[in-house]
Amino acid sequence: MKLWKTASRRKVLDYPPYLSVEIHDVTLPSGRRIADWTWIITPDYVSIVVCTDDDRFLCFRQEKYGFEGLSLAPVGGYLEPGESALQAARRELKEEAGYEASEWQDLGTYVVDTNRGAGNAYFYLARGARKVCEPTAPDEEQPELLLLSRPEIEQALDSGDFKGLGWAAVFALALRKLPILSEPRPQEGVEKVPKA
Repeated sequence: MKLWKTASRRKVLDYPPYLSVEIHDVTLPSGRRIADWTWIITPDYVSIVVCTDDDRFLCFRQEKYGFEGLSLAPVGGYLEPGESALQAARRELKEEAGYEASEWQDLGTYVVDTNRGAGNAYFYLARGARKVCEPTAPDEEQPELLLLSRPEIEQALDSGDFKGLGWAAVFALALRKLPILSEPRPQEGVEKVPKA
């Protein structure tokens, strides 16, 4: 199979740290040449589905500039220079929510736009999460922190309550990795009573 080839690239727009645009001279696998292929460079980011010991999902209800109204959203943010994706995920969880998690599962790395770039998304599932402090660097958007059950998350996905594609995708991927519980685990200090 033939691959795309990049003959040259030149930067035409630079607004660090959030956006750069390049024009690439590329040759397609068919042999066709495109001298003005637009390539977008944005920071890589992490999105984390956070699951507590009592099988609830930590997420935010918030506004963002790119859509109207409120949306549910996972914990997440941009990688800092020199930081690994997992380091960024752990940092973001503590900064945004004041939580730490004992188990981390990599859900994959995904190119945001398969034709134009726009950075990479690193998805994680964090289990055994517990609150350890107040958020150390809360978002300026002042999101509302929620703890939702699996049925509530599934309903939110079905209803389009996650308005960001990456946000819906990370939750959908995480749900595939989690066992379906037939009934909720008893909360600490609550005795489970057998059904009659």
